[in-house]
Amino acid sequence: MMFFEQLKLAAKQEWQAYTQHEFVRLLAKGTLEKESFQHYLKQDYLFLLHFTRAWGLAIYKSHSFAQMRYAQTGINALLDTEIGLHIDYCKEWGITEEQLLQEPESSACVAYTRYVLDCGLSGSLPELYTALMPCLVGYAETVEWLLAQPFTIEENNPYYPWIAMYSSKEYTEAVEIAKQQFECMVSGLTPAQQDKLIDIFKTATRMEVAFWEMGLHQLA
Repeated sequence: MMFFEQLKLAAKQEWQAYTQHEFVRLLAKGTLEKESFQHYLKQDYLFLLHFTRAWGLAIYKSHSFAQMRYAQTGINALLDTEIGLHIDYCKEWGITEEQLLQEPESSACVAYTRYVLDCGLSGSLPELYTALMPCLVGYAETVEWLLAQPFTIEENNPYYPWIAMYSSKEYTEAVEIAKQQFECMVSGLTPAQQDKLIDIFKTATRMEVAFWEMGLHQLA
């Protein structure tokens, strides 16, 4: 069994709460409040800022050029593509780039992103990537689950493009690469080191749940 699957098994309750959260259920039904989705989009912009910082930290923590190149690929994808797409998508929802720049960071965003950065600053490269994995893989698994549910609708659902984005071939291929890289990184770890990664994965997944809650209830 791949170690990532072991992580999910160890964090089964947290992972289910994350990938099957009420926020994404309502999104799939097309009944999520517009203001909740807009709040989520604005906070996700701020999340991407710190997520990019974490990838930069991964370069510093790398022990080989191959590891550095992989981290650089993540940074390039964020800076050159994903952030621009996010800004354009926000505009479709009536959110200007100026509003994104002025948006105060929510408590959930601060807690999650700073936890990830702390894992990287105080821990090893595998610890940093473990903290990143719920985000890297979780969205793809969330939409995979949503697309298998009878309540998910495409017609007249303003949120369906979001689902389609995270179920695209390009995105799912990137997720598979992330999994492969992660497995290489965690091979040969001791049981104690694996236990540490399990704790990190559980915490980061709980942070993802809190991020959905923040969006759903429009929390500051």
